[in-house]
Amino acid sequence: MIEFYIVILGMIVMLSFLVFELERPEIILPSTLLLFVMTGVITPQEAIRGFSNEGMLTIGLLFIIAGSIQNSGIVDHAFKKLLNRSASRKHMLAKLLFPISFLSAFLNNTPIVIAFTPLVKKWCEDHHLSPSKFLIPISYATILGGTITIIGTSTNLVVHGLLLDSNLPGFTFFELGKIGIPITLIGLCYLIFFSSSLLPERRSRPVNIESLREFTGEILILDDFPFIQKTVEQARLRSLKGLFLVSIIREDETITPVSNTTLLKAQDRLIFTGDITTITELQLHKGLLLQSNGGSSFPKHHQLTEAVVSHHSSLLYKKIKDTNFRSRFNAAVIAVHRQNQRLKYKIGDIILKPGDILLLATGTDFYKKANTNDFYIAATLDKTMITRKQTLNGWFSVVLLGTMILMVTLGYITMLTGMAFVTMLLLSLRIASPLQAKNSIQWNVLMVVSCSFGIGYAMIDSGVASFLADLLMQASKPFGLFAIVIAIYLLTNLFTEMMTNSAAAVLMFPIILEVSNTLDLNPTALAVTVTIAASASFATPIGYQTNLIVYGPGGYRFKDYLKVGIPLNILTMITTVILVYYFWL
Repeated sequence: MIEFYIVILGMIVMLSFLVFELERPEIILPSTLLLFVMTGVITPQEAIRGFSNEGMLTIGLLFIIAGSIQNSGIVDHAFKKLLNRSASRKHMLAKLLFPISFLSAFLNNTPIVIAFTPLVKKWCEDHHLSPSKFLIPISYATILGGTITIIGTSTNLVVHGLLLDSNLPGFTFFELGKIGIPITLIGLCYLIFFSSSLLPERRSRPVNIESLREFTGEILILDDFPFIQKTVEQARLRSLKGLFLVSIIREDETITPVSNTTLLKAQDRLIFTGDITTITELQLHKGLLLQSNGGSSFPKHHQLTEAVVSHHSSLLYKKIKDTNFRSRFNAAVIAVHRQNQRLKYKIGDIILKPGDILLLATGTDFYKKANTNDFYIAATLDKTMITRKQTLNGWFSVVLLGTMILMVTLGYITMLTGMAFVTMLLLSLRIASPLQAKNSIQWNVLMVVSCSFGIGYAMIDSGVASFLADLLMQASKPFGLFAIVIAIYLLTNLFTEMMTNSAAAVLMFPIILEVSNTLDLNPTALAVTVTIAASASFATPIGYQTNLIVYGPGGYRFKDYLKVGIPLNILTMITTVILVYYFWL
């Protein structure tokens, strides 16, 4: 009985840490798993079973294959041509969303959104349209498309692996498509016809200070600044368009708020917040120098690049000056934007959080070093050219993936065998290098999901899964089978807004197993429900990482996701429940 209370307490603490972002998920979940092992709730063998699960190994290999296609540049190149031929807003949405959702059925959603965000922003600027009308629909389209095949998202493969681990038949390649295709078609029609009226009209260069997306930048006063020992007002630092002087850092003293009569001294560090264009133009004034992280120099031949800190970044909750940014990425952080918060610190002292937007001065080899999961490239001034070799490599990877899918669908090979063979070919033919393969794998995701398996076993062994399943059935059984499926969907959806999608599915899996055994239901029906519900995260920017990627570049607020996402959540839930009942119950 003591194990029951240990697991309940451990789950409450774990969820609290995840919800309030007190630490990174890849630290919270292993710590929880370690607690359950040390207290004897599960054995060490159960704790590490997730690391050898077939679904987990398949996910790791899929990251490499998808990364090979994405790195070739053929997807970006194709969509640049598509954008050049688009005209009206509705026409553009239709031409974008359908191919994007198709792509995301076979490739990882995250790089797709990363690739299209800067392309769409540039197209919007050229056509005098607001990017905010397009970026959320793009994110949602990839989420919907990911529900069509077993490799559409890592969540699909995780649940497939859990079914096999429980000696149950896993998903066939297109089995989820029975639900995924209808919800994708319904969702895309909703986005094309209704999202424009629900989303805000926010231009990329707003005209008034209230609507500006505020970056925080740091300017150093040099000895030759003509206004040393003059006031802030005399130096005309109060009348800068779209800019606000937040604080002055003088040795170990921070002056905030800054009055008009404050005298300026050499080596003062001026902390500005506001329009990044104005901040960068300040260094054109004699005696003012734009600072980067920790005062490090800019890379030679640098360009400006905008990047979003990911939920899985190794940079999270560290001061910028402690991240070795310059040496790791050949880039310097020159400004930071955090939604709904005005930062008052030196650039180097800012502690990074998920969703922070970094303005980077990047060197020539930045993109080679930045092929990591630490941040997503949201915008760049670079105009990269795709070589013939890259094109051939990209199409060869696509053909390999297509052949593998056909062989798996026809039942000639297993998913894991097919993925392993394709990966081996890509590496042996040097289409993907070992370094690219390593960087393509989202190790943080694998760690979180692997540990979630052990936590799932703890829920089963301690009786917590049975307890929660009984509660769920008692609350919904009087209203019929539909109510039980809806309750499972809603509970999974709630979990997925608080933690990673795959972790939510893993935690719900032991509960649905108990429900299916007790009520003698087809476990595949409830597994499909959990899989779709874990991916269908539309209502918040934190529920799915693609939502977070477009959060800053689109200039969105939290309520924008609620306005567009809640109706889509309801549509997806209703469609899923009806089709699950029709096909499996």
